[in-house]
Amino acid sequence: MVPSTTTPTRDALVVGAGFAGLYAVHALRNTQHLDVIAVDAAGDVGGTWYWNRYPGARVDIESVHYSYSFDEDLQQEWRWSERFCAQPEILDYLGHVADRFDLRRSIRFNTRITSLTWDDDESLWTATTHTGETHRARHVISGAGTLSVPKKPEFTGISDFAGEVYMTGNWPHHEVGFEGKRVGIIGVGSSGIQAVSEIAKTAGHLTVLQRTPNYATPIGNAPTDPEQEAAEKADYSAIRDASRNHFLGVPYTDAQPSALAVGPDERREVFDDRWNRGGFRLFIDSFGDILFDKDANDTIAEYIRGRIRERVSDPATAELLAPQGYPYGTKRPPLETDYYEAFNRPNVDLVDVKSNPVDAVVPQGVRLADGTEHAFDVLVLATGFDACTGPLLAMNITGRDGLRLADHWTDGPQTYLGLMAAGFPNLFMITGPQSPSVLYNMPLAIEDHVDFTTAAIRYLHERGEDVIEPTSEAEREWVAHTNEVARATLLPDSPTSWYMGSNVPGKPRRPLVYLGGAPAYRATCDEVVAAGYEGFRLSPAGDRALAQA
Repeated sequence: MVPSTTTPTRDALVVGAGFAGLYAVHALRNTQHLDVIAVDAAGDVGGTWYWNRYPGARVDIESVHYSYSFDEDLQQEWRWSERFCAQPEILDYLGHVADRFDLRRSIRFNTRITSLTWDDDESLWTATTHTGETHRARHVISGAGTLSVPKKPEFTGISDFAGEVYMTGNWPHHEVGFEGKRVGIIGVGSSGIQAVSEIAKTAGHLTVLQRTPNYATPIGNAPTDPEQEAAEKADYSAIRDASRNHFLGVPYTDAQPSALAVGPDERREVFDDRWNRGGFRLFIDSFGDILFDKDANDTIAEYIRGRIRERVSDPATAELLAPQGYPYGTKRPPLETDYYEAFNRPNVDLVDVKSNPVDAVVPQGVRLADGTEHAFDVLVLATGFDACTGPLLAMNITGRDGLRLADHWTDGPQTYLGLMAAGFPNLFMITGPQSPSVLYNMPLAIEDHVDFTTAAIRYLHERGEDVIEPTSEAEREWVAHTNEVARATLLPDSPTSWYMGSNVPGKPRRPLVYLGGAPAYRATCDEVVAAGYEGFRLSPAGDRALAQA
């Protein structure tokens, strides 16, 4: 490859302008004083929160925790209006961060990367965009996200539909009205559940097409309590320390060892308390063996099914909404507000498309396998994401000696620490596959990864080196460790979990998240750094010997 004389070579190219991209630009440009450019396909900052603006879109980690910790003044000045903030408020927050740290001037919006190629001789990456523009950089930091590529629907005919079609993962910026309209929604994951609760309030008629019911539990949202907010701000440092030392990245401390070590009455009392307190407390702060012991999991799964039956008036509908056949927590547990009560409304129907699958979208609506047709004016697709690997593979990445990332990951992702892959030097995958990512508090996980990245780049420069890349052996060992940890949990027991890549037809089935917990993961990363970046090889530019390692 002949270097362009008109394209400058930057120190770093950042992909994305969400939580990860914004912090990466700040850390690399404002703190490390590197020459940085960032690109994002969106028209402004926000990342997944720029696209996911469907009715009911809301965070599932408490606002006080779902935020940056790197700047104390930022923590003190920003005020959240709700315990679990909605999408518009998160977008406002990220816009505030971009303005406060003057980040937009380094970002090229409306710019999508179509290929990313490593030059062995020059030891740099060249990114090509959808407009044909190129960017060259020594390092690439991917903040493309984990849930940013919507999954392609598994049925045909969408282009033939005569009405309006919307995807929760790519919602329009204009207001969408449902009054008096026949609305169909396909999918009852987190996005679908949030959307159903809101659309049911205004739609003329809403039909929910459900394949696999979810263990949805109350979010417990409420306006921010001023006294509690003041107490949290006064002790923010301790809160962050406790969060970083918790499996999920939130400072919960009430989990008991085992659901099987107590009697039914005490177990019910714990479940009721966590259910009423809302959020992820039922999942992660009730009993420590829920995700590891099938008998323990059965107790909480049956508890949730019982609560669903209490809230849904029609017994047949309640049974369809009560999950069976997979353990609780092996899919990300959705949080809800009045979701089950929506099915008590006269304008809402539930259709089981597991026993009678969707055959095709037709001009007037949706046709099922038995020939039944449901007529709609509006069709909402809440069909999920090609999680964790999809955003990286969408960039058509080619590493050393023409190795395509898609080929390297033919049997599933292969990474070291969920951060880098052998054969792809100087490419950092923020919250990448096989890191704690979505099983941790995402802003804190992002800060951990960006801090690791900036420290690694600084370490290279201090040593007079240019290239960092994991060895194939370190990568193999990390993949094996990630798989081994997953097998100790109930995660592989879910046939449709996107944690395993099982929601996308043809996608290799492999754990996409590291299940050892964030504290153990962070300790491992610290050990790697303390040992001089053990498992990585550092080299000067143009050293092709690494390609043979």
